[in-house]
Amino acid sequence: MKQSNFKKGLILTLAVATAISLTACAKKETEITDPSKLGGVGTKAPVTSATPAATKKTTYPLKVKDATGKEFTFDKAPERIASVSPAETEALFAIGLEANIVGVSDFDDYPDSAKSKPKLGSITKPNMEAVIATNANIVFTGVSMNAKTVDELRAMNINVFKVDPKTLDDAMNNIQTFGLITDHQEQAEKVVAKMKADRQKVVDAVKDVKQENKKKVYIEFAPGWTVGSGVFMDELITLSGGINVAADKAGWYEISEEKIIQQNPNVILFANGIVDIKSKKPLEEIIRTRGGWDAIDAVKNKRVIGLDQNSVSRPGPRLTDGLLEMAKGIYPELVK
Repeated sequence: MKQSNFKKGLILTLAVATAISLTACAKKETEITDPSKLGGVGTKAPVTSATPAATKKTTYPLKVKDATGKEFTFDKAPERIASVSPAETEALFAIGLEANIVGVSDFDDYPDSAKSKPKLGSITKPNMEAVIATNANIVFTGVSMNAKTVDELRAMNINVFKVDPKTLDDAMNNIQTFGLITDHQEQAEKVVAKMKADRQKVVDAVKDVKQENKKKVYIEFAPGWTVGSGVFMDELITLSGGINVAADKAGWYEISEEKIIQQNPNVILFANGIVDIKSKKPLEEIIRTRGGWDAIDAVKNKRVIGLDQNSVSRPGPRLTDGLLEMAKGIYPELVK
């Protein structure tokens, strides 16, 4: 089915950290009915055995561990880089590595120049032959690829470096790790500095909101799916001064419509551009027309707000753009 007919919510859990990309073309290998199955393996954020020098030049050989615990040794900056995760691709482009990128996933659509790179298939299980053909020194992947697939690729002598961000800090640390590996530390620090400034702007704007006055927030990123605690999207709600009404459960999960009615959120956030694959209805229409949901404060007061699906779901350099948009949606009078 062509992309013009509909977009499908595609959940990258945490790592979804969510990679998350919430939208994808309807290709057979990505027709996922249970977004929770796309999650990472819960590994820690990557750690490195070296820190950036004062001159911001990487000293090689460099040893770095990825989210699976595998240690990589880089004798020099990798010259040929592939990425099969939208968030990681955005990060690599943002720190100035466009000329080094020799392949991306089928769903890597930002920045525009990523669209012209050779396509390597799915974010959950890329085309091994295509990946091998890139002759990449390193292949970056994110939250959508599980440990089994990583192992299968490594068994084919593909050098896979996996990240699994669960927090905003994880996402920023990953960008700095990419900069360290590729000797693009100064570029990475500029990106992270902008992200930190965005976060501080939001924190400062909502700091005086008293606990009893905080808005109750519900977010739906694919039809019937929300996010609980332990996921970066939940952190964005908290940083925005909101209370996630779904935070009593962990991770990405299918909602109870009755429970959301009982929680009575003041604000409902949803991912723009998502269309249900079965009913062909836009997500906003689904939310507004659910039985009994007309009694929810957010619906009654027209506080059902669409967000850019990629900036809030991809744990990359635009994640704080999503944070700013979310905070403005929750407290438009405070966040300008």
